[in-house]
Amino acid sequence: MEFEKLRSIIADTLGADEKLITADTDFVSDLGADSLSLFQLTIAIEEEFEIEISPEAMENIHSVKDAVEYIRNAVR
Repeated sequence: MEFEKLRSIIADTLGADEKLITADTDFVSDLGADSLSLFQLTIAIEEEFEIEISPEAMENIHSVKDAVEYIRNAVR
């Protein structure tokens, strides 16, 4: 569930093809995200899942899998 929602958010925010986004997709190296787009992505994730992601936590989120794990732990 989190993965599908997150994949849609990533596609919308970063302008990526949703079909190409997998758990192993890296935001920077695979999708070309820069600091501004990562900030926008963070805001979109926080709004959709009603969580807060600290800047320190975001530094450790590099892939879609990392983000899904963070969301699952934050929603509990």
